[in-house]
Amino acid sequence: MTRKLTIADYPLAETRSGKIRGQRGKSLDEITLDAVMAGKVTMEDLRITPHALGDQAEISRAAKRPTLALNFERAAELVSVPQDFIMSSYEMLRPGRAKSKEQLLQVAKTFRQTYKAERMAKFIEEAADVYERRGLFTYRF
Repeated sequence: MTRKLTIADYPLAETRSGKIRGQRGKSLDEITLDAVMAGKVTMEDLRITPHALGDQAEISRAAKRPTLALNFERAAELVSVPQDFIMSSYEMLRPGRAKSKEQLLQVAKTFRQTYKAERMAKFIEEAADVYERRGLFTYRF
């Protein structure tokens, strides 16, 4: 049975460093200067995982910070999304960049279908509705 995380577990790097693992499975305890110098640590060992972000979300909820928790959950979905798609999606969310609601809905569809990022898809769909209500689909400058 997995123990439920609480605010006492924050910060995870200090309280649970042996349990936090990078993309290749190496724990924080294994990432030492000696290991780096010996070439045993790669950038993949330093990348955050969806699991670690989920743990952060759990602690945030325990601290009564549900919005922060949701942000961690969305971030967990983004771990495996290519950076160029993330950046192009961000650009489309800037007011006046997307020309239509359909453009944003297509971004949401890609998040959902290609990357299985349901929370991000919902976020983009909500933004599309708000942008439509506020008339933010044309260049304003």
